[in-house]
Amino acid sequence: MSVLSSPHFHDEAKAFEFLESIVWANGVTCPHCGVVDGRVYDLAGVRSKPSKKNPEGVVRHGLKKCGECRQQFTVKVGTVFEHARLPLHKMLQAVHLMVSSKKGISSHQLSRVLEVQYKTAWFLAHRIREAMREGDLGMLGASGGRVEVDETYIGRKAGAAGVKAPKASGSAHKNRVMALIDRDTGIARSMPANGLARDEVAQIVRANIAKEAKLTTDESRLYSAVGREYASHDFVTHGRSEYVRGDVSTNTVEGYFSIFKRGMRGVYQHCGEKHLHRYCAEFAFRYSNRVAFGVDDRQRAVKGLQGIVGKRLTYR
Repeated sequence: MSVLSSPHFHDEAKAFEFLESIVWANGVTCPHCGVVDGRVYDLAGVRSKPSKKNPEGVVRHGLKKCGECRQQFTVKVGTVFEHARLPLHKMLQAVHLMVSSKKGISSHQLSRVLEVQYKTAWFLAHRIREAMREGDLGMLGASGGRVEVDETYIGRKAGAAGVKAPKASGSAHKNRVMALIDRDTGIARSMPANGLARDEVAQIVRANIAKEAKLTTDESRLYSAVGREYASHDFVTHGRSEYVRGDVSTNTVEGYFSIFKRGMRGVYQHCGEKHLHRYCAEFAFRYSNRVAFGVDDRQRAVKGLQGIVGKRLTYR
């Protein structure tokens, strides 16, 4: 039986029950007054206002009323799914498809699978990427292990006033991305770093890596100054064909970039600087929660849904 044959992927009432079990694992929380496990009433049989498409209205699944503040709400209120008109069971399908696709899934493919308009699939995909973004960021390398850091170049920057930048050689016209991977925990983080000057690189390293860590990079001078602040700073010299020296290498982070680039070039193809941080979060989320760490597709989807709370994304 396919994973996508589960009831919550096809039945709207089951979809709300499934999401409630994840978001309200510690009890129903009113998003308006914040009371947990207070007096909450289920409002069954309530319908939306009549429309041309639905003259009798649509059943409002999962609708509740708080006995403290008297406000109505569903599990979607206060999450990245708030005000989304797409049926919840289709959004859950999209979450599963995105977290289980190693190199991502395009909005065009999502629109075909879910049978929705492209712009709906595109917006939904960005909502899900926003949910994948880490909230409480702990420091990498806190146990004193190695943290690999590297940078790469992807796509092409837009020119002034939205005009495409001319084709050019080198990397000055490309978007820059940094990645950091804790070798002990396997947690990855990646983010745009379009300045990619020493000061910007140093700020990113300091904000994400504990001082007890062993910083591991290539021979780039970007890391020479900030590397002195850490327990150790070891590097391999790629310019001299040195890729491994004992346990010193950047092979892990380069493997991450291999997946990232294949996805960005082969699946997404076009990504502007405005949205790059969300694509970085998407790939880092899947890498940090992969099968090698005992996380299967179902568990990864649940973890992704746990990240929807307290986030909003609007393009109005």
